[in-house]
Amino acid sequence: MIELQGVVKRFGSLSAVDGVDLDIEKGQRIVIIGPSGSGKTTLLRMINFLEKMDEGSILMEGKEVGYHKDKKGRLVMEKPHVISSLRSEIGMVFQHFHLFPHMTALQNVMEGPLTVKKEPREEVHKLALDLLVRVGLQDKKDAYPAFLSGGQKQRVAIARALAMRPKLMLFDEPTSALDPELVGEVFTTIKNLAGEGITMVIVTHQMGFAREIADRVIFMDNGRFIFEGHPEDLFSDRMEHPRIKTFLQKVL
Repeated sequence: MIELQGVVKRFGSLSAVDGVDLDIEKGQRIVIIGPSGSGKTTLLRMINFLEKMDEGSILMEGKEVGYHKDKKGRLVMEKPHVISSLRSEIGMVFQHFHLFPHMTALQNVMEGPLTVKKEPREEVHKLALDLLVRVGLQDKKDAYPAFLSGGQKQRVAIARALAMRPKLMLFDEPTSALDPELVGEVFTTIKNLAGEGITMVIVTHQMGFAREIADRVIFMDNGRFIFEGHPEDLFSDRMEHPRIKTFLQKVL
């Protein structure tokens, strides 16, 4: 579905993402773990064209998208309307929700299809109600974000991303801003979506969740993938990579 080839992102002399290759197949659940500052969030932001890459290619369904080269051979991001169209195919859920505070839960979910896709209000209203049911928040449809818990806000954010009917869902540490007792309700929602076959890439520090949900888990460090494979292999006692062993000993 989506392929990254040799993707690089530099901040000054630092390569935050350093020559990464990644294939995302339809229906896959890919979980990316690793220490803070390893490039995980930057990578997700590049997949969603929120961060401009310095080198490499992004392909969607086999076609190179998002960039062209100028006369000097430098990568240039396509015009905003092209990027907006690409982003509409990819849903992203952030750490800090980013809900519109002046809109109810229902209005937040409706906003994308109404504003970006110009879909009929009646159809969008029904879609938004259905999505709030899916995330267990039908009773909060008229509540404003200020009156929702962190877990409820994140579930509204998930419904809002799904309202665009994306081909791919990206989750950037979706529970890191939540109190521990609220983490479970968000993970349950994501697991239910995984059960529906939605393609997703998840960055998380929750190792138990990574082990449970991932088809493929990636360990990222210093901008590179140093492991990519089945979660049973990563979390096995047989794992011998010293960097991964040290990390897991600290977080498990």
